[in-house]
Amino acid sequence: MKAPTTAWSPATLAGLLADPAQLATLDERGWDTLIRLARRANVLGKLAITAQDLPADALPAACRPHIRAALALSARQARAVGWEIECLRDALDELGLPLVLLKGAAYLAAGLPFARGRFFSDVDILVPRQRIAEVEGVLLKHGWAGTHHDAYDQRYYRQWMHELPPMRHLRRGTVVDVHHRILPLTARFDPDPVSMLEQAIPATHCEGVRVLAPADMLLHSATHLFHEGELPNGFRDLLDLDGLFRHFGAQDTDFEQTLDRRARQLHLATPLAFARHQCARLLGTPVCPANPPGSSLTDALYTRALHPHHPLIDRPGSGLARWLLYVRAHWLRMPPHLLAWHLGHKALCRNATREQL
Repeated sequence: MKAPTTAWSPATLAGLLADPAQLATLDERGWDTLIRLARRANVLGKLAITAQDLPADALPAACRPHIRAALALSARQARAVGWEIECLRDALDELGLPLVLLKGAAYLAAGLPFARGRFFSDVDILVPRQRIAEVEGVLLKHGWAGTHHDAYDQRYYRQWMHELPPMRHLRRGTVVDVHHRILPLTARFDPDPVSMLEQAIPATHCEGVRVLAPADMLLHSATHLFHEGELPNGFRDLLDLDGLFRHFGAQDTDFEQTLDRRARQLHLATPLAFARHQCARLLGTPVCPANPPGSSLTDALYTRALHPHHPLIDRPGSGLARWLLYVRAHWLRMPPHLLAWHLGHKALCRNATREQL
């Protein structure tokens, strides 16, 4: 009888998601736990892709419907994202602007191996800030409508943030996030979006579409993860970083040096250090050694937060760690006076909502 896996560390989970030989060691109890964790972490599609390579008798019968459903969903989402990319490209063509994809949609368009089976919630794009009104207008024309209609939320996005309020297509229900930079205007770091747009490269799997250059793509992924206050997809994003390090590192022996140089140019050395340290520590990613940036407290918080958020593997203090990282993200996002105003306004709105109920 097979022994169940009991040490559900991030490295163990990453190995199971990538290696059929490790999956084959699980018993039914181990599979039950793994499917629960993968579903919560939004990586069930990745698990399903790997499980396809198992011998027929290695996958318990009770697990097969979950794996088939995840394969069907990931394939459907990939087709939907591909169609959305074509629609966005055609819309921006009217303005003479190239479509530059970010994050998950970019990984798919670039044909990166770790994008197979990845689930998507929206499509992120990067456009020049001086053209943002034109981009919003042409997307409205093509069926995307704005969200967050509250006057304060509109001001919050348009004056302080790095993107428009999310836009949802009226017929398809798909969401596009239109970025004009990768960090808010009020953030403490100031990476140059113009340089990132200039160095964008053609996407190998989508004609007429561009993605960020390899170093910029990884730096954006690191910046997104280590500046976000809400981490429900933190483990999935950590796996993305691991995939980026491994893929580009294998393609270019000088990739780490290029990454360091580009991080200095974009003032993103700190997020890169976080990415290297946590990927090496939690997943065993082969990267240049990096000391933990910032305080040991921040390092400990990420160690407790960057795993699937599930009672089966939550450690003592995991909930507190996630809350403190939420506070940290807002501290990095805004200067103190704006942060106090913003959090105070949101608290008042929540109280008013409760009173109405």
